[in-house]
Amino acid sequence: MTRILLLSDTHSYIDATILKHVKNADEVWHAGDIGDLKVTDSIKEIKPLRAVYGNIDNTEARMEFPEINRFMCEGIDVFITHIGGYPGRYNPKIRPMLQANPPKLFICGHSHVLKVMPDNKLNLLHMNPGAIGKHGFHNVRTMLRFTIDKAKIDNLEVIEYPR
Repeated sequence: MTRILLLSDTHSYIDATILKHVKNADEVWHAGDIGDLKVTDSIKEIKPLRAVYGNIDNTEARMEFPEINRFMCEGIDVFITHIGGYPGRYNPKIRPMLQANPPKLFICGHSHVLKVMPDNKLNLLHMNPGAIGKHGFHNVRTMLRFTIDKAKIDNLEVIEYPR
């Protein structure tokens, strides 16, 4: 079993509260708009990190992290990108990739709106953890915690903090 902490849109913000959740995870996944790399450096000092760059990220972040990160986790095919859209309204840049070879778990950020929903047409689960940073229009800071165990995504929890 792998315990995942999923976050996005930190916009250079990291604090002890976020790092407390990092310590309780086996892996941390970041869906872009990292901002200052001190965020990802702080996470990597504690736990393994898988991340993508977002539209606000600079050249340094783009050299360290890919635009798309696709990998396997305990039998689950995972696809992470920053600007991904939603079922039925995927970003035209990635839509052909999803349609040609759908993952089991599709993750994106960018909207600052937490959503978890199935895409029954592509037979995948879509997750957007919202934004855990303090920059943006969101009123509540959010991230997700879940487990992957023998190809099963389970124990999904929403973590919320006031902005």
